[in-house]
Amino acid sequence: MVRNMFGVAASLMMLASSAGAAHASPNGVWELESRDTRIQLALCGDGTQLCGTLVWLSDVDYNEQYKPFLNAPVANGIKQTSPNRWKGAMQLFGYKMTGTITQRSETQMTLQGCAFLVVCKSYEMFKYSE
Repeated sequence: MVRNMFGVAASLMMLASSAGAAHASPNGVWELESRDTRIQLALCGDGTQLCGTLVWLSDVDYNEQYKPFLNAPVANGIKQTSPNRWKGAMQLFGYKMTGTITQRSETQMTLQGCAFLVVCKSYEMFKYSE
């Protein structure tokens, strides 16, 4: 009986943690794992779509070429396909792509995008706070 109680408790904890992820908000500034790019994301449209803007680049020299894209839209009303998951057309550093943003937790997201249907990349993003 004690073993069953531990199993039930473990199941409830797993359920509670997954429910927390389902209610996590994508609103905020997200930093790519490379720590050189930050994107402001927010729910938009009917409240289920996701919009984003490139808001910060590090001072690394190679980012000079990307400065024209600063404060430019990255995502404009991409559609929610399931809880914590959005899919649609995006633009990052001038490259148009189709991608998916999946929120894994309150502080972590994955951006997967493909340009020209053959060049694909995955980025981990973490909620940024000063």
